[in-house]
Amino acid sequence: MSVPAAGPTRRRFLAHFAGVGMGTTLLPGVLWGKMQEAGATEVTPEMLREALAVAGLELDDEAQEAMLDGVNQDLTRRATLREIAIPNDVSPPFHFSPLVPGMEASREERPFRRSHPPVRRPADLEEVAFWSVTELSELIRTRQVTSTELTEMYLERLHRYNPVLNCVVTFLDDRALDEARRADADLEAGRYRGPLHGIPWGAKDIIAVRGHPTTWGSDAYREQVLDEDSTLVEMLRDAGAVLVAKLTTGELAQGDRWFGGQTLNPWNLEEGSSGSSAGPGSATAAGLVGFSIGTETSGSILSPSARCGVTGLRPTLGRVTRHATMALSWTLDRLGPMCRSAEDCALVLQAIARPDGRDMSVVDLPFNWDSELDIRRLRVGYIPEAFDEVVDPLMDAHNRAALDVLRGRGVDFVEVSVPEFTTDLSPIGVESAVFFDELVRTGRDQELTNPGRAAGWRRSWLVPAVDYLRQQRIRSMMMMELARATEHVDVYLAPRATGAQPGQGGEPTALQRHSSMANLATYPAVSVPHGFAESGSPNSLLFFARPFGETELLAVAKAYQDATDFHRERPGAVT
Repeated sequence: MSVPAAGPTRRRFLAHFAGVGMGTTLLPGVLWGKMQEAGATEVTPEMLREALAVAGLELDDEAQEAMLDGVNQDLTRRATLREIAIPNDVSPPFHFSPLVPGMEASREERPFRRSHPPVRRPADLEEVAFWSVTELSELIRTRQVTSTELTEMYLERLHRYNPVLNCVVTFLDDRALDEARRADADLEAGRYRGPLHGIPWGAKDIIAVRGHPTTWGSDAYREQVLDEDSTLVEMLRDAGAVLVAKLTTGELAQGDRWFGGQTLNPWNLEEGSSGSSAGPGSATAAGLVGFSIGTETSGSILSPSARCGVTGLRPTLGRVTRHATMALSWTLDRLGPMCRSAEDCALVLQAIARPDGRDMSVVDLPFNWDSELDIRRLRVGYIPEAFDEVVDPLMDAHNRAALDVLRGRGVDFVEVSVPEFTTDLSPIGVESAVFFDELVRTGRDQELTNPGRAAGWRRSWLVPAVDYLRQQRIRSMMMMELARATEHVDVYLAPRATGAQPGQGGEPTALQRHSSMANLATYPAVSVPHGFAESGSPNSLLFFARPFGETELLAVAKAYQDATDFHRERPGAVT
C-alpha cells in the first residue's frame, strides 16, 4: 500500500490511519508482540516500521509519525480497559440470530403431550439404571419408587464405575440426597413438578453450581468455585430434577482429556468417550445418571453422543440459556440434553427452553412437544450425496437400513442438496481468544493442563477486527444459502463423517461441508444410535432441522426409535 499524493485525499488517508483505523484493526497483535520482546510500555518508531513490514504496508515518515501518536493513545485506552474484570460468560452487547431474512419460527403455543408408558418396578431396582427418563418419571409419578431410592442407586453406580470410566469430577452426594428428599416431600404434599420430578442428572463441569468446584477440566481452574448457580441448574431444580455429580469435560471444552486423565467410552474401554461433553456421554451411556447436560460449540454434544451411543440433542442457539456456563464462542455455544431417547431430550428441553433475562441471546419461542405428532405430515429429507460418500460398508448398511425404517413409518423422503459455499468461517479462534485473553496476557496459560492451547489464542491477536466482522458477514451469506437449500423440508438426515471418503484435492466433501454449515448456522441436530461398529462401539445417524424446529426433529427421531431398539442396548463393561 502506498500513500496518496499531497492534497485532500492524502489528508483523509493520514487522518484515518492516525486515528482509530489502522492502529486499532490491522496491527495490534504484531505491535503487542514487538512490545513484549522489548519489555516496552509504548510503541517506538522502529517497532511500528517492523510491524508495518509484517503487515505488508508501506507508509512514508510523515504518515508513520501521525500514526504512531494514535497507536500509543490506543494502547493507553486499552490498558485502562484491561483493568476492568469481565466474567467469562459476559458476551458483547450484540447477539447472534440463527434466523435469516425470509425464515420464520412458529410462535404458536400448543399443549404439551408426553408419553405415559406402562411401567412396573423390578425386584432389583438397579435394573432401571438404563431406563429412559420417560419410564423413570412414570415410576415416580405412580409412586412405585421414591426419588431418594433412585438417587441412592445412581450415586452407588457413579462411585462404583467412575474408577473404570473416569467420568466424574465432583460427587454431590449430600446435595443430591437433600434434593431427592425434598422431591419426595413435594410429591407427598401433592406438588408434582412434571416429568423430571425426582430424576437424578449430571452436569458437564463448565456449568456453574454454587459452592462446588467448576473446574472447566483444567489445572488452571482446578480450585475455581463460582458463587452462583447457572440458570440451567436453577431451572432443572425448579422442575424437580436432582443433581448428583459434576461430570468431566475436556479441558476448556475441548476433547475428552482433562486434568484427571481421559474419560473412557463404556462400550470400548480402549478408546476415549470423545469430547468435550465426555463425562455426560460416558455417564449417561453407562447408566450412572438418568440424563445429563452437555455443551456444544463444534461437535461437543453430537460427537460423544455418537461415540457412546446416547441420544444427544444440540439445540438451536437461542433456545437454551448459557448464563454461568463457561464461554468459548458467543455465536456458537449451546447447551443441550444427552439422554437415552429422543423423547427424553424433549422432556428435558421442555424444562429449560425459555428466556431467563440473563443470556440475551435466548428468544421467547415455545417448544411444543407432542409425542403423538404424526410424522407423515412432515416434510422429511435426506442428503443423497452425503450418504453416497460413506465408504465404510457397515456404516453404509446401517445408514440405508435407517432410511428404510423411516420409509416403513410412512416417510416419503425428498432430496436435499448441499450448497457450494466456503465453510472456512469459524469464529472460535477469535472469540475464545477474547474470553481467555486475561489468562494468556498474565502468563497463567502455563498453568493449563495443555499449555500449548494458548498458541492459537496468540495467533488470534493478529486477526484484524475488520477481517473478523467480514468473515461473519460472509457467514450470514452462507446461512442464507443453507436456508434456501432446506426450505422445502422440516427435518432431514445426514450421516456422520466417520467412514466417509476424503475430499478430492483437499476440498471438503458434501458431508463435511454440510456438517460445518449446519453448525455455523446453529441448526438443531440430534445424534441417534443405529447399529454397532466392528469395534463394538455404537454407530450413529444425525437428524437435522431448521432453526427452532426441535419439536419436529425429535418427533422423527422418536419415530425411528419406536421402531428399533439400538438406544436400549447396554454396554457390557458396566452391567
